Amino acid sequence: MEGNRELMGPCGLYCRVCAIYIADRDDNLKLKERLVTLYKGGIPGKGVLPGGEHLTVEDIHCRGCNSDDVFVYCRRCPIRDCTRAKGYEGCYQCDDFPCGYVEEFPMSVGKKVILRAIPHWKEVGTETFIRDEEARYVCPECGNRVFRGAMRCNRCKAALDLD
Repeated sequence: MEGNRELMGPCGLYCRVCAIYIADRDDNLKLKERLVTLYKGGIPGKGVLPGGEHLTVEDIHCRGCNSDDVFVYCRRCPIRDCTRAKGYEGCYQCDDFPCGYVEEFPMSVGKKVILRAIPHWKEVGTETFIRDEEARYVCPECGNRVFRGAMRCNRCKAALDLD
């Protein structure tokens, strides 16, 4: 599978392995419903996405961070706004990383990935970084592709810790 730069979020979150992107791409109603529950705070310990209390299944759509059809939260993401204002492709170009926007990122898995991803992106460059992210989100037991933050493989049910 070839990487797509348009799906590279400036924060280091690669959209092709994002549950929102995958649910929309596959028109997966069950996953969309689970994501609404998650972002409304209905899954203990997972937190609430700012504005998540108003989400509906229809809001679970996105074509990637650099597209014109961006998930409602990502549309108003301060990291995305900051990198655009500075003319950067990503946070890896910024001397202020990690900044307050990263420190206050509302989803713990996303923040963990950002803090891991940006130094790696800076070290290896965009093309290698995308290949590495694509390769990371594969179940080591059965080879099934999974989304960022998955705790279990949806095919073989193996426990995962890929982030």
